[in-house]
Amino acid sequence: MTGTTPPRRRDAARSRELLLRAAGELFSERGFERTTTRDIGERAGVDPALIARYFGGKTQLYVAALQAERGDTVTADLLDINRLLDVFERADRRGIVPLVRVAVQPLSDPAAQDAALAALHKRLVDPLCEHFARLGLGRSQMRAEIVVAAVIGVLLGRHSGAFGELTQADPTELVSMLHHTLAGDGETPPPPTDQSRTS
Repeated sequence: MTGTTPPRRRDAARSRELLLRAAGELFSERGFERTTTRDIGERAGVDPALIARYFGGKTQLYVAALQAERGDTVTADLLDINRLLDVFERADRRGIVPLVRVAVQPLSDPAAQDAALAALHKRLVDPLCEHFARLGLGRSQMRAEIVVAAVIGVLLGRHSGAFGELTQADPTELVSMLHHTLAGDGETPPPPTDQSRTS
């Protein structure tokens, strides 16, 4: 009997991983509201009833997908040109992620909304707020929120198809221009370097 336990554990871990990956993809493509547990199960190739078993429900899976999206490894703020480029390249590869969507489209589920907003502030707003505070600039929270809102606006505009040049722009050129505009330092920043960018 003990010989059957390890495969079951491996299957459970694999099913959980497949559900998490499928959920991340679908939440990015369709948003929280238009993604069903059945959709997630079908994309993952597993029984959607396992969502309740492994995560507790769709909301908890959404929270887990947000956490898996990046984790707690990012420390650089959006005025770091390499971090900014990483954000745009990830959006080009994966589409607009839930973390960005929640800034313009509130969720009907309060728990999912709270989790998404907390992640948005922790990953994007708070590092910028600390950046401005270190520089001794007043209204650091407002400054941080303006920068994050501007970046999200450019991301959404790039993917909406409404702005031809913005949509077609090379990410490196776009990020260089955006960084120059947001930083307002009067200088053209150096190009991003591979060594300080995250995957």
